[in-house]
Amino acid sequence: MTERFTKAAARNIFYGGSLFFFAAFVSLTGASHVYVVEKSTDSKGLTESVARGKHVWEKNSCINCHTLLGEGAYFAPELGNVWVRYGGDKDPDGARMALKAWMGAQPSGIEGRRQMPQFHLTERELDDLADFLAWTSRINTQNWPPKVSG
Repeated sequence: MTERFTKAAARNIFYGGSLFFFAAFVSLTGASHVYVVEKSTDSKGLTESVARGKHVWEKNSCINCHTLLGEGAYFAPELGNVWVRYGGDKDPDGARMALKAWMGAQPSGIEGRRQMPQFHLTERELDDLADFLAWTSRINTQNWPPKVSG
């Protein structure tokens, strides 16, 4: 064995290591994609009303105040699990009515509290938004947020 580290040996280590880590990166990216598509997302529950609800969410810029699965502003509560907080996993109709009533009663006018503006959403938009929030509650977030309260 020689005591010299040759240019050819250094080149082979560089290219071999680069190829190995590139293959590892591609493999892990593929595994992450498969996990998100097949295990963590409720793709069967992704309906037209859920897509319309997402559009209502975006059109009214709800993310400027609320967080959704940890992303967004922290002025208002996390809404990724609001469906569960309102009991939608046990009583979907009751949760839908409660969410619609809450949004319809805003702003509440209570002094000293943060106020949600009145967006004057139609009945269909409210139903679509409720469907979107129900769908987000079924995403496997690996126990995020750590508390049900958001």
